[in-house]
Amino acid sequence: MQILDLLRQRFAAALSQLFTDLNLEAESTAGDDPITEVRFASFSQMVRPATDPRHGDYQANCAMPLAKIIGPQANSRGIAEQIVARLKCDDLCLSPEIAGPGFINLRLTDSYLGRSLNHLLTDPRVGVSQTAAPQTIVIDYSGPNVAKPMHVGHIRSTVIGDSLAKVLRFLGHRVITDNHLGDWGTQFGMVIYGFKHFGDEIAFAAGPVAELSRLYKQVNRLIAFHAAIANRASAKQTVVDATTIVRQASTVVASAADVKDKKQAEKSLTSAQKKLDAAIEAEQANIQVIETLQNDASALAAAQKHPGVAQSVLEETVKLHQGDVENLALWNRFLPYCKDEINRIYERLNIQFDHTLGESFYHGMLSGVVSRLRHDGLASDSEGAVCVFLPEFDAPMIVQKRDGAFLYATTDLATIIYRHDEFRPDEVLYVVDARQSEHFGKLFAVARHLGFEKTRFHHVSFGTVLGDDGKPFKTRSGSSVGLESLLDDAVARAFAVVCNPERSARMEPPLGDVEMRQIANVVGHGAIKFADLSHHRSSDYKFDLEKMVALDGNTSAYIQYAYARVQGILSKGETDENSIVAANPEVVISHPAERLLVLQLLRFGESLDLVRADYAPNFLVDSLYETARAYAVFNDGCPVLKGTDEATRNSRLAIVASTGRVLRTGLNLLGIDVVARM
Repeated sequence: MQILDLLRQRFAAALSQLFTDLNLEAESTAGDDPITEVRFASFSQMVRPATDPRHGDYQANCAMPLAKIIGPQANSRGIAEQIVARLKCDDLCLSPEIAGPGFINLRLTDSYLGRSLNHLLTDPRVGVSQTAAPQTIVIDYSGPNVAKPMHVGHIRSTVIGDSLAKVLRFLGHRVITDNHLGDWGTQFGMVIYGFKHFGDEIAFAAGPVAELSRLYKQVNRLIAFHAAIANRASAKQTVVDATTIVRQASTVVASAADVKDKKQAEKSLTSAQKKLDAAIEAEQANIQVIETLQNDASALAAAQKHPGVAQSVLEETVKLHQGDVENLALWNRFLPYCKDEINRIYERLNIQFDHTLGESFYHGMLSGVVSRLRHDGLASDSEGAVCVFLPEFDAPMIVQKRDGAFLYATTDLATIIYRHDEFRPDEVLYVVDARQSEHFGKLFAVARHLGFEKTRFHHVSFGTVLGDDGKPFKTRSGSSVGLESLLDDAVARAFAVVCNPERSARMEPPLGDVEMRQIANVVGHGAIKFADLSHHRSSDYKFDLEKMVALDGNTSAYIQYAYARVQGILSKGETDENSIVAANPEVVISHPAERLLVLQLLRFGESLDLVRADYAPNFLVDSLYETARAYAVFNDGCPVLKGTDEATRNSRLAIVASTGRVLRTGLNLLGIDVVARM
């Protein structure tokens, strides 16, 4: 059991006894809520790690809110004293201290920390207990459209989902991972149309994925051009209208006499200016699409020859969905190459899935979904389409278009039904970017109306990978950065940083070429994953490869280097982790740096609980970084092999080995490998 859980249990027992002793079963005098509705267990959750180590290791802030509930006669510091009087934690802590209006500060004893580290050292799970209430959790992540190569935008869903799956499994849950591939639908309509009109069989034979990607981009470019032409007038008018609104708002600001009115007018002006800026940017992007294609003679000729390309693509898609022999044959021909391409990326990233059930898997179920929605009174016809109208949303969820085609929403509902019947999940996580929040809000609402109230659905949303300009990370030509080239760059950069000849020559024995390549591979791939996971998933972040592979700061290379230093000390001491685990020497804390590191190691499980609570791997990243920092302080201040007696040497070797185990376990839960030398 984690220390924090144990302390909360002790506080829950003390609070329970306090409630009984104070006879708090009557209504509180502070309000209308009966005191019986206040569960002492909720107050025990207010035990948290101390924000300032000078005040202790943990802190409980429950006395103040409890005093407010009891009534005006209650004194929060007095309540804290009564809690402490009933608190039984002598086997864990020094005498609790009460500060200020009732903060209860707790400092663990060195002997308890030593015993706990001995347990962590010998425990295969490094002291992390499994949940007493395991859940079945389906995690839907990655999900690229296979008709085109994976790009930088796919990295977030892939690495966040993979890490969540690893952490939740480690905590004892039954986890089922599913890569819901985009292997059907409009993107293949585009490829099929492109192959029929622009395809090159020789190029396809030489490089199938490259040729399909070319066709996808070409057709997409033609569609974008015609859309830009159609939107040209409206985009210009939007700028004119927005400019007028800004001028009007400026006039209001200038004429406002009252301070309050002026502030409100300035707020309106700021909002209007933002809308104008967005309108100008949209118009400029529209113009750029048009001008870029018009400056390409062959592309312009193709655009003039295919004015209805967007509608034609939809028709090819409908034919595919209806089982058209030619289109289905092309789809079956293309799909294996597309899957091989993305599987190669997953292999590089060491990502595996329990299931890879793409959109095509559910196609035969979609008409049944619409029929079920109609039967349950949820779906109705609207302007030729079939829609689900929800009171929670202004716009309906469209499940079938007027031409008979189904949509993503229909497929996602079929997926929910299938997963319920096949896996009986308690929880389903969708690791998808934040722009899809409205879609998932509607999807989950419809799922509840269909009778899936017992299943908890969560949209694990995430932000965007940005370039130096603060906009979504693109190549100079404006296209998305290919994921494979990004990984290649990361490995090359890692090789330059951690495997340069000067560094490798100083090692004994020097690093050989094969070992250096392996180290660069591990560090480079780890850098991409770690940099993504180090930010809270809801945040955007700037892609900076140089920072990602640096040997200092919050990077995977820094953590991996700390692990390599652990292996170096064990090697110099002519021992290894298994030998130390088998010996399990008594850990005796005799230096502040030892205490700092041991406490950080013992909090490893707490970081995993935070990951679970918020579906956010950055809590684990932060824990590993703080552990590596504490280990660096320990290395500087606590000799392990020289100048120590045997008991101290063995104790510190146990701390070193435990550090290696926690760092390796934590990095593995992030999907990142370690190396013995760097």
